[in-house]
Amino acid sequence: VQLQASGGGLVQAGGSLSVSCAASVSTFSSYTMGWFRQAPGKEREFVTAISRSGDITDYTDSIKGRSTISRDNAKNTVYLQMNSLKPEDTGVYFCAADYSSSRMLLRKSSADYEYWGQGTQVTVSS
Repeated sequence: VQLQASGGGLVQAGGSLSVSCAASVSTFSSYTMGWFRQAPGKEREFVTAISRSGDITDYTDSIKGRSTISRDNAKNTVYLQMNSLKPEDTGVYFCAADYSSSRMLLRKSSADYEYWGQGTQVTVSS
């Protein structure tokens, strides 16, 4: 499984940005997908995840209500739309795929995700 993230960039506080992640796998719908981010000098942290069929989502509290994760299984792509961005949202955003979880379970530990994209930089200026 190869994951290719794209769409990061520089945006002012209060602005919006969308990042996407394309997967090169024939069974994309078999994977729970997640987004993690890593700020400079900090550990990688969970941001959001979406179930295999897209009917279940979970968000870290800091972005809840400001961001939306979605997926298009026909296009093997997962999206993260981020609104009302804050400087503390700055970081490298990584998409990840989890094959082992059950359909109803969205895991938040990076150790549970088997495959990772290369990351895309999101910078929010104040």
